[in-house]
Amino acid sequence: MGAAPKSAAAAPIPYTTATTTYRTVAVEGLDLFYREAGPEDAPVIVLLHGYPSSSRMWDGLIPLLADRYRLIAPDYPGFGHSGAPSPDRYRYTFDHLAESIAALLRELGVGRHTLFMQDYGGPVGFRMAIAAPESVEAMIIQNANAYEEGLGAKWAGIARYWADPAGHPEQVEAFVGLEGTKQRHLGTSRHPERYNPDSWTDEFARLLRPGQRGIQAALLYDYRTNVASYPRWQAWLRERKPPMLILWGRYDPSFIVPGAHAYKRDVPSAELHILDAGHFALDEKTEEVAQLTRTFMARLHHRPAS
Repeated sequence: MGAAPKSAAAAPIPYTTATTTYRTVAVEGLDLFYREAGPEDAPVIVLLHGYPSSSRMWDGLIPLLADRYRLIAPDYPGFGHSGAPSPDRYRYTFDHLAESIAALLRELGVGRHTLFMQDYGGPVGFRMAIAAPESVEAMIIQNANAYEEGLGAKWAGIARYWADPAGHPEQVEAFVGLEGTKQRHLGTSRHPERYNPDSWTDEFARLLRPGQRGIQAALLYDYRTNVASYPRWQAWLRERKPPMLILWGRYDPSFIVPGAHAYKRDVPSAELHILDAGHFALDEKTEEVAQLTRTFMARLHHRPAS
């Protein structure tokens, strides 16, 4: 459950930016930004980003898949280049984020697709899948947690915030602060020199925009509904048993490795790889993630992996 086979890893991965586009569309009165690449008639992979990132986190991966697959990477409301209305104008819950991204896919005419979910992409993607299971061809999980044993030590403090938000403002400060943003990338990696500091300084700059603290505090509080939804998501996995690829960075202190193994209780056929990477595995293992994704998707569509 480590790396791809040596023969597969040795093969060069095609790389193309020729079809990449950047667009914003109005969906239900909200401007939603998305990156798109690949042939229009190819199998679709929807890339759902984490916190506090945006669709930009997929920039290194998209050109490594775009020769064979149609990639759609949206920014959630309040993130990246999408509209960020104040919480009194847009309800910042994971239910609502999922509804907005599902509406975007309908606007784009996307039918069956594979969900590639990282961090916040998990609660967004699971809600989309349960609402429209016929649309989900497969799932790729990258440090997107759905099991209580996957919650690292910091979640005990966040649980105190959920119980008493006014009494624990320090949890919000840590959540939106520079050090927390940095540590989401570095985690416990043994190779911090491989991490580009622009990743967390750029993300932190976005967190400093007017209104962001309120938006992110609302979502942090609503995250309690994700933990409460774990049993429902697990039941859906047991019932549907979608083809699954699980890629998990072992150096993530937030979502720890037992959460990766837990998926196989409900979907025993899931393919699992523990990577020498952190919460954002693409920071350190872009090519390995690309190769494993290509091999998984090729098997799904009965075609050669190269």
